[in-house]
Amino acid sequence: MSTYPVRVEARLEEPLNRGLWIVKWFLAIPHYIVLGFLWIAFGVLTVIAFFAILFTGRYPRSLFDFNLGVLRWTWRVAYYTYGALGTDRYPPFTLGPAPDYPATLEIDYPDHLSRGLVLVKWWLLAIPHYLIVGLFTSGSVISWRGGLPDGGGVLYTLDWGGLIGLLVLVAALSLLFTGRYPLGLYDLVLGMNRWALRVAAYATLMTDAYPPFRLEQGGHELPRMEPPREPRHAPVRHGAASVVAILAGALLAFGAVGTAAAGSLSAVLGHARASDGFVSTTSERVATPAYALTTEPVAISGQGVEYLRAFTGQVRIEAAAKGTPLFVGVGPRADVERYLSTTGYDRLTRLTFGPGPDGTAYTRHQGGQPAAPPAAQPFWAATGSGSLTWTPEAGDWTVVIMNADASPVISADLRLAATLPGLNGLTVWLFVATGILLPIGVGLVLLGVRLSRSPAARSASAEPSARR
Repeated sequence: MSTYPVRVEARLEEPLNRGLWIVKWFLAIPHYIVLGFLWIAFGVLTVIAFFAILFTGRYPRSLFDFNLGVLRWTWRVAYYTYGALGTDRYPPFTLGPAPDYPATLEIDYPDHLSRGLVLVKWWLLAIPHYLIVGLFTSGSVISWRGGLPDGGGVLYTLDWGGLIGLLVLVAALSLLFTGRYPLGLYDLVLGMNRWALRVAAYATLMTDAYPPFRLEQGGHELPRMEPPREPRHAPVRHGAASVVAILAGALLAFGAVGTAAAGSLSAVLGHARASDGFVSTTSERVATPAYALTTEPVAISGQGVEYLRAFTGQVRIEAAAKGTPLFVGVGPRADVERYLSTTGYDRLTRLTFGPGPDGTAYTRHQGGQPAAPPAAQPFWAATGSGSLTWTPEAGDWTVVIMNADASPVISADLRLAATLPGLNGLTVWLFVATGILLPIGVGLVLLGVRLSRSPAARSASAEPSARR
């Protein structure tokens, strides 16, 4: 009998400082920043590994060791901070093993991984574990997020909460008042972290061994009943150049995915352009029992005018209603506020187009009926009956919707549209950026893999030169 291929071990380093845990979040900020970038790279490399396993049945060794390093680094930071508070020793900044540090993580490199299993293990097969680990870690040091193809997987965040967070809080208070970490509590916290890390390794494709449904408490794994099998491939050492190349390449590839997504959205918007040249939002119902609806003021100034005109072109505001004709106008903020100073109206503070829970929100301005109908005012920059078309100009503007006869109770389906003349150019530039970023990113990852070499390979290459 042997232990699970993901081995999580730790030792409690006592005595622990009573109050240091209060500021560990601050002390760990440099690690949080670095880990933020490392986890972006982790996600990109896991997607690459997904396809490598699917087509070859192997997890590229260089990528495996890099991702293992990210997991190690994360576990050390979690152990130092609010994943365990098991040590006051500051975590090292390294992807490699740190056997002298009190928190270690090792994962056996798999010689072969199932091509078919890679399609389902990170989402379907792992669901029972996600439910359990979610109770342990939801909102805590290890939180479950999208990070694999099709949106599944695990991504570490550094928040507070979950059962681990609650138990660590109890341990922190015990440290503060007694100077001791309850050993039973420590064993339980370590067991939950071990479970979570095993599931993380399985979900991110680093092993085919299904995580056991058992809570192995304490800092040490169960002893092996047989000697460990020697790995067929020596571990890869990542030098500084290799790490920088892989990390930079992964970030550029991640950026390429973003520009490709933005370019696709831009292309879809361009395809949705109506025959009149406008691209329109969906409609959103707005309503008020008052005499008018206004938007938040929109300030347009300086070079922003030219940029706005170049990209948005003409803007159209439509307010469709049944019954009473609606007046729609755009006017200077000061003039609109002066006109409505004694009028009861609602200001739109939030307006969400399309599906979603946000909807609309209003701020009420108390008052009575306006002294004159809106069309009689001379200050409007653009007006219309149920709809207006306006070319943005410099100024501080407010949009007003009222019944044409200035009567109360307004209900309309509001829709915004614009010609967006800069959309086609933006689409082209986004896809050009994708075409530049993606090959550079992939090339840097491959360069990083090439720069990373096993100790055996180094010594083999060094022998001929030594003979010479």
